Amino acid sequence: MTYQPGRQFLQIPGPTNIPERVLRAIAAPVLDHRGPEFARLATEVLARIKPIFKTAQPVLIFPASGTGAWESALVNTLSPGDRVLGFDSGQFALLWTNMARKLGLDVQTLTTDWRRAPDPALIEAALAEDREKKIKAVLLVHNETANGCMTRVAEIRQAIDRVGHPALLLVDTISSLGSADFRMDEWGVDVAIGGSQKGLMLPAGLAFCAVSAKAIAASKSAKMPRSFWDWEPLLANTGGNFPYTPACNLFFGLKEALNLLDAEGLENVFARHARHAEATRRAIRGWGLEIVCAEPKDYSRSITAAFMPEGHSADGFRKLVFDRFNMPLGGGLGRLADKAFRIGHLGDTNDLMLGGALFGVEMGLAAGGIPHKAGGVQEALNYLAEQSGVATRLAAE
Repeated sequence: MTYQPGRQFLQIPGPTNIPERVLRAIAAPVLDHRGPEFARLATEVLARIKPIFKTAQPVLIFPASGTGAWESALVNTLSPGDRVLGFDSGQFALLWTNMARKLGLDVQTLTTDWRRAPDPALIEAALAEDREKKIKAVLLVHNETANGCMTRVAEIRQAIDRVGHPALLLVDTISSLGSADFRMDEWGVDVAIGGSQKGLMLPAGLAFCAVSAKAIAASKSAKMPRSFWDWEPLLANTGGNFPYTPACNLFFGLKEALNLLDAEGLENVFARHARHAEATRRAIRGWGLEIVCAEPKDYSRSITAAFMPEGHSADGFRKLVFDRFNMPLGGGLGRLADKAFRIGHLGDTNDLMLGGALFGVEMGLAAGGIPHKAGGVQEALNYLAEQSGVATRLAAE
């Protein structure tokens, strides 16, 4: 590809755009990670990340991607041969389930058609049938990045409670944290897993495990081998005594990202993501394309996937959009490979950025000769303008 002026529109579901303020913070001189200045920074960040999970419980930070936090959640709470309830409901739910199997756990899998989130009623039925209480944990992905379906965690917690099952509730929030409402304590989540490269607007490199008292108690008797992923030294960490070299400069960036989230207001952040998700869906419908997520109640706030018309390659379309307009889109994963493309609308985005991204998709559809209706962008812009008017009126009142 030859040089193209202007900035790249990064519209994948993560990593996301990094705000200039965060980039500048990361570029600070390296600190002594055993010194008092880093101890103060880490202590502050460890406290301020808790409200993002809506928890009063400890949040542990590893120098890793979210995949590392998956493993940490499993090996700290379970023993070899324990049964877990996993899901084949999307690429990332399946990957986490497969990891559990590779670690020697007994995995019972519930499957969807990859167009719907896990059904709370089916989870309740599976746990009700487990009269001997062999299932030790339920592995949920809050927001399935592969298909744009969001799991109703609160309803699943209610289902678990209705049958009185003691299983731990482990939830991946990697592509929802800082983008959609997540309430660890209120929803009774035992381990909430996060990553830095999506709604937190950082590069990959920080993995989070927010852990409940029940999960910590389980870690005391869990027999899975663990060393790097062990929670115990991190639970004793008061800021500056990590058991390894922490990703110091990402802590600078995390502090600035938290400043940005605080300045906008977390509930406003969620409203912005919901607005952009709805605008994207209106554009897709306006083009006459089909949204992958089939149930409106399961719609994601941070990513929307759309099917390509029959006989057309989603990967070929994505290549055309990248080559012509310097805009990466997410590809279809697993069962959706080459059948769907994904538009990420999370992190540091605004209405104008989303409008430009949707304009790029519509131009790509036209340039690729892909059957569609014109006007999807206008449908999105009409909605955004309407919502802007609502916000303006509310502010005036």
